[in-house]
Amino acid sequence: MASCRRVAKPGSGRAAVKAAVSAAAVASAAALSAVAAGAEPHDPAGRPAARSAGDRVATLYAQAERATERYNAAQTRTRTLRREVDRIQDRVARGQGRVNRMRVALGALAGGQYRTGGIDPGLALLLSGDPAQYLDRAATLERITSRQAAQLRVVQSAQRTLRQERAEAAAKLVKLEHSRRTVARHKRAVQHRLATARRLVNALPPRERQTYGQHRASRAGGREPGALAGLPPGTLPGTGIGTGTGPGELPGGRTVGRHAAPFSGRAAAAFGAARAALGLPYAWGHAGPTAFDCSGLTQWAYAHAGVAIPRTSQAQAHAGQPVPLSQARPGDLVVYRSDASHVAMYAGNGQVIHAPYPGARVRYDPVDMLPISSITRV
Repeated sequence: MASCRRVAKPGSGRAAVKAAVSAAAVASAAALSAVAAGAEPHDPAGRPAARSAGDRVATLYAQAERATERYNAAQTRTRTLRREVDRIQDRVARGQGRVNRMRVALGALAGGQYRTGGIDPGLALLLSGDPAQYLDRAATLERITSRQAAQLRVVQSAQRTLRQERAEAAAKLVKLEHSRRTVARHKRAVQHRLATARRLVNALPPRERQTYGQHRASRAGGREPGALAGLPPGTLPGTGIGTGTGPGELPGGRTVGRHAAPFSGRAAAAFGAARAALGLPYAWGHAGPTAFDCSGLTQWAYAHAGVAIPRTSQAQAHAGQPVPLSQARPGDLVVYRSDASHVAMYAGNGQVIHAPYPGARVRYDPVDMLPISSITRV
């Protein structure tokens, strides 16, 4: 009997295999797309993984900047507590000297009484080692002259004040030690993040490292530090146009201040100091005169104008009057991110001067380089 089986054409089996493989690949891609749409990849700590080494470095720099501002705040508190402790300890030393002198005077009085017929029981109690309990004994107080009683009350008051100040000094010393530990902790956090960022950058292949460097430079419009130093007087950075022009415009239709002149003489002086710092290096925890972090630069600049502003970007956000971006003038402080962890100084026409990040130098950047939290006029 003849067979009804069909003879397969050459190559048809291979085509079927290819079709099956293609279908499997499409299904796998669809599954991966579904996973990616549902959730970002995570690192072992449970945080979303950065999309590239450059993204991770940028994230580490941002985290280091937040830790730097916490370090600055803790350092400021430590210095304040140290000054307070020194003042209290000075008062305690002077108070102890005063008490000692009064005790010597009372001892002389007791010696005179002894030579004239015996020491008063009240004075004997006072000088025996626990004078604080003296006035609690009403029966003894009745045997003391009014002059002696007044002197003893002064001694007791001075001793009570001395005890209170010693207790205050002890409490401040505890806070001071806690603040020192906080400073050390934030310092370690900054150093750890910066070291991790350096390792990531150094591990990049040469081409990727060059691309990353170009990307970071693009935040400044491709300008190198000091590239604007040769602009004619009165010219706004990045434009080639003079002062008195109309407002600039940012993406999204936002406008920047139309005024190129600082609002006040002190703002002009601070702005001039910030411009003088162009090209100097970023260094976390530094506030000049040869290196700066972001809030260190703005504090240093206003100090040159004779104005004391707080050390941290968070505190600087509240160091003056808030103004909208459309009314910003040179010298105003531009604070960034929802946690106010970066600050710059407005330079006019949509530009700021700031100390950007480790490895960079003080420079101009666009005012909208980061999400703006607030603008403050000191």
